[in-house]
Amino acid sequence: MRYSAREEEWAGWMRSAMGGDAQAYHRFLSAVTPHLRAMARRRCDQFGAAASEAEDVVQEVLLAVHLKRGTWDPARPIGPWLSTIVRNKLIDSLRRRGRHVDVPIDEVMATLEAEEQAGNLDRLDAEHMLKRLNDPQRDIVRSISIEGAGVRETAERLKMSEGAVRVALHRALKSLAALYRSETSEDR
Repeated sequence: MRYSAREEEWAGWMRSAMGGDAQAYHRFLSAVTPHLRAMARRRCDQFGAAASEAEDVVQEVLLAVHLKRGTWDPARPIGPWLSTIVRNKLIDSLRRRGRHVDVPIDEVMATLEAEEQAGNLDRLDAEHMLKRLNDPQRDIVRSISIEGAGVRETAERLKMSEGAVRVALHRALKSLAALYRSETSEDR
């Protein structure tokens, strides 16, 4: 399967960002956000969700991309990884609102061709959110999601098993998502 030049460019920026290039990460986020927004709007329309729900989904996707970027395999295409995050965050959003959603696997690939729309990137202050986690979780999220270290490297540095680091990362990301949802619902 051939991936678009756009996705190859995004993947290049993400690889550079994982290597510590903040400008590449900014370019990646700026370029991918309109695409994520278009995917979320299309999916919300497709599943009968309110259009206002799309922006919430985009914010959760951006947070997930930021926090879980260390889970993306740089040898693999970035489009399907992003599409999966959008789909999962929309399903999570719909389930929280009491709707049951089944997403056919064939539908996932269709979202990669969504029309792009311009928009501003609205990011959370990561350090503010990290301060609300306990020490091991904060260190693990900072190491993997912000500094771009791998699970093995983080486990060795913190003298933990790789499995314990993965579990702690998963729990920390789940906590951050809940904190994010509570903060954004207070802002409405």
